[in-house]
Amino acid sequence: MVIFSGQGFATGTICLGELEVLQITKFESVWSCNSSKDKKKCATFYKPVDIPVGFFCLGHYSQSNDQPLHGFVLVAREVSEPKTGQNFHTVADSPALRKPLDYTLVYSTDDWRDENHDGCGYFWLPQPPEGYKSMGYVVSNSPGKPSLEEVKCVRDDLTVACETHDVIFDTDLKFPKFPFRVWNTRPCHRGMLEKGVSVGTFFCSSYWTSGEEVNIACLKNLDPTLHAMPNLDQICALIKHYGPTVFFHPDEIYLPSSVPWFFKNGAMLYKKGDLVGFPIDSQGSNLPNGGTNDGEYWIDLPNDDSRSIVKCGNLESAELYVHVKPALGGTFTDIVMWVFCPFNGPATIKIGLLNFALNKIGQHVGDWEHFTLRISNFTGELWSIYFSQHSGGEWVDACNLEFIEGNKAIVYSSKNGHASFPQPGNYLQGSLGIGVRNDTAKSNFYVDSSIKYQIVAAEYLGDSIVTEPCWLQYMREWGPTIVYDGRSELERIISHLPVFMRFSVENIFDKLPVELYGEEGPSGPKEKNNWFGDERS
Repeated sequence: MVIFSGQGFATGTICLGELEVLQITKFESVWSCNSSKDKKKCATFYKPVDIPVGFFCLGHYSQSNDQPLHGFVLVAREVSEPKTGQNFHTVADSPALRKPLDYTLVYSTDDWRDENHDGCGYFWLPQPPEGYKSMGYVVSNSPGKPSLEEVKCVRDDLTVACETHDVIFDTDLKFPKFPFRVWNTRPCHRGMLEKGVSVGTFFCSSYWTSGEEVNIACLKNLDPTLHAMPNLDQICALIKHYGPTVFFHPDEIYLPSSVPWFFKNGAMLYKKGDLVGFPIDSQGSNLPNGGTNDGEYWIDLPNDDSRSIVKCGNLESAELYVHVKPALGGTFTDIVMWVFCPFNGPATIKIGLLNFALNKIGQHVGDWEHFTLRISNFTGELWSIYFSQHSGGEWVDACNLEFIEGNKAIVYSSKNGHASFPQPGNYLQGSLGIGVRNDTAKSNFYVDSSIKYQIVAAEYLGDSIVTEPCWLQYMREWGPTIVYDGRSELERIISHLPVFMRFSVENIFDKLPVELYGEEGPSGPKEKNNWFGDERS
């Protein structure tokens, strides 16, 4: 997106040190599996095309047939001279890129003998020279080995280990004698301090175990300046352009508020051993800062008549608190948007067609939830959004999002629990028709994050660019620890069920989230694993 370009951000290429890379999103189909009417069980394998002169392919691409073509692979070229001020390690007489010595045939579909396939597919692993790594597989539709000029291998010190995630394709019972599975790949270690860069290639194997060693690698960003990350003005432009609208359920009682509103309206800080709490100033400057969550302090709602009012939040004051950080070695930017609600309401249990609203189980003070926009630093495009959902979540590609205006997606916040979802509906946290309901719908209760936001942290910009609010340094609990007599409430539900259902329902209840039985005081954004790490997926 040219409106964001400048410095190293959204300029098309990114320098990783001795290598310069760019994303290729235009592909030519090589082989496709069409053995099933269910497109989720089929995949197509592609080679990148229109590679600029001087750049080299590192591997081929694959994705499931149930999605529009939307991925990328990186192509690379050597940098003749490192940028001024950058001191990259160079191995004497060893170029960054070299062609493979040979190819090993990993799998072929010759034996499938099925007219519904586009001919036969052959999957080749490049054999790298000593001291180099293969970055991806090559697919052909003929049994002859690919040209040694088809791909390049990368010098070992410019790579990091990768792992498999998300199965793209596997053979089903139709081919029991010929097992084959294909996965996406990503760096083993991910987070804002990690250097691993996804190449966009796939891993494949004729074995069923996904835990086997991955024999291809990811790239490493050796540029300490992270020059492709956006500056502050570009961050603001990105949020204005892509900031989602967060819709709360029409029956939501416990709405968000700003943190200063919560403090100004009577939130109290308590210290272990003291019976009386004391007020918190609007900016949280009198909160204990730094350290770790030692259990010595917690925040609670006011004890007077305003308690029920503060519980319900204040939508007018609500804003999204934004943490901006590098992702995948600085080739992407994660814009993490935090929502604060003074109170999290009780859960509703669903058993088949029956619904049971719980009285207390699941409720707690000080609810922090988030979603994450992942932006390509090559182009400035929104690539995907992570929807945080209680103890997990999901990445959703931009092509599968619901948009309200232009490039602004919709985030649906579930009733009472405030988990994030990409579409309206009733989501069940559980299995076999038994679990916790997460109900989402559009309503007049919403917050437009493209307007109502505050950037609270962007460490890579330096200490003086973004001033973190005082309350962000509060590392203790944002609510008191609550212990429910949860078992008796669940037993009340079980007593309403037919006798033949009770045993199986009891077993499933034992697997429900632990927060249903007791709720530790929730921690703030900086205490969450994803502050420094990647999202759970």
